[in-house]
Amino acid sequence: MFKFLNRSADADGEAESTGPSSPHGAAHAARRDLLEQISDFLLRHELEVTSENLVFAHAAWSGAIPRLAQRITERECAGERITQAWVDENTPVEKSDDSLADQQAELDRLMTRLDTSISSFAATTSKASNATNAYGDSLEQHVGAISQVASSAPTAEMVASLAGIAKAMLERTRQVEHEMTRSAQEAETLRQSLDRARRDAEIDHLTGLPNRRAFEAVLEQEIREAQAEIDNLSVAICDIDHFKRVNDTHGHDTGDRIIQAVAQVLGRISGDRCHVARHGGEEFVVLFRGKSVTEAAAILDDARESLAARNFINRQNDEPIGQVTFSGGVANIFAHPDPREALRAADEALYRAKSEGRNRICRS
Repeated sequence: MFKFLNRSADADGEAESTGPSSPHGAAHAARRDLLEQISDFLLRHELEVTSENLVFAHAAWSGAIPRLAQRITERECAGERITQAWVDENTPVEKSDDSLADQQAELDRLMTRLDTSISSFAATTSKASNATNAYGDSLEQHVGAISQVASSAPTAEMVASLAGIAKAMLERTRQVEHEMTRSAQEAETLRQSLDRARRDAEIDHLTGLPNRRAFEAVLEQEIREAQAEIDNLSVAICDIDHFKRVNDTHGHDTGDRIIQAVAQVLGRISGDRCHVARHGGEEFVVLFRGKSVTEAAAILDDARESLAARNFINRQNDEPIGQVTFSGGVANIFAHPDPREALRAADEALYRAKSEGRNRICRS
């Protein structure tokens, strides 16, 4: 039905050979094929040639977002029109790509190394401080003894000189001890700052919910524990309906408040055995421990009805926004070979909820 193209760029934009066996010719043919698919898609559905539509079509037909191409194909096979409104609604929002994941992994490694260095420095400083303190106490006792001898011995002048040197050494030892104590305190303060930075890196600052990075860590842990206890584990992906329309009509500030409102509704169902996170853009992900797909869908459906019963107003101009809803798809983690496949199944169920009219929860 459609194909993905692996494109390679020419060094100077010109092909020395255009034969099918030539690398330049193959790259040229691939680009031409991709352009034909993009133009055919826009013309076939009477879509304007805008930068947004070109980005949308390129994402689909270049293979950058296979799910998008799948949605287009399914809609065409069903005989449903692909309108500008549908394109706008399905234009992908920012997602974490491989380079971002690599950067995050490198950041994690650096933070771990820094944490280890701080721990090692604190331990070394503590040991040195204790040793210095013990040495200082011993030295102080000897200084007292030398001072007593100095007052009665015939070599009082020499002993007094030695006592003065010992006192100077004692003072310097106490200074070093004080500096080491301060260094240990600074290391502890730095460790606390690092812990806060690590926590901040796992929080979505718009909603206060855990972010995608934090969710993936929780998912791994819950999978291990659920497998050990032979427990149910269901995952859901939720997406705010017609969110782009709200953004375009009322502005991004209002859009942010809508995201916050949905986050609050979903946050109410979170707990020790239910984890809610912002997955990116207007998407949320929910992990249900100890719940079957049917039970998880029922919990999510209650939250959906709670949100749908409200009417929203634009605070800036008092214009009514109206009803805000979300759609969701739920899947059983253990019904699939790996978590990614389970998330993909939940996403496909979400897409089905969207195609069936939105404001509903579908099960995989």
